[in-house]
Amino acid sequence: MKKMLMIGICLLGSFWQVAEAQKSNQSSSYTTALGVKFYPGAVTFKHFIKEGRALEGLGYFWERGARFTLLYEFHQDINDVPGLSWYVGPGAHLGFYNKKKNLAGYGGAGLGLDGVIGLDYKINSAPINISLDWQPSFEFGDNYGNGFSGNWGGFAIRYVIK
Repeated sequence: MKKMLMIGICLLGSFWQVAEAQKSNQSSSYTTALGVKFYPGAVTFKHFIKEGRALEGLGYFWERGARFTLLYEFHQDINDVPGLSWYVGPGAHLGFYNKKKNLAGYGGAGLGLDGVIGLDYKINSAPINISLDWQPSFEFGDNYGNGFSGNWGGFAIRYVIK
């Protein structure tokens, strides 16, 4: 599990470097935020790379394995509500599953495609960003989690770094 955590931290660091290399001005009221997403539980890192475009990296860790997701999000402001936007976008993930902890007895790794749709809000008076989204995915292979899943997504709380 410690190796999985280290891999997740390294991936999030890589996402940060890619995002910094592509950064430009954007209309969002924040540029970079780091936090947690509830259900099924993840570390989340979001960075706007240009106006209305963000990369979000997610690292999920649980007793049955780990999953790393990268999403490319298209944000659009919602008029009349400062700080609120809706977003949609594609992504991909890589999952690692522990055979001993999996009820179905499957282990190994799996690749998949993701989509996301949600709402994003930056609290004006605090360095806090919240979001609520749904992230359906399709995993290829014959291991745990293969096929379509509509169980991903959730409520995120992030600290705005800048």
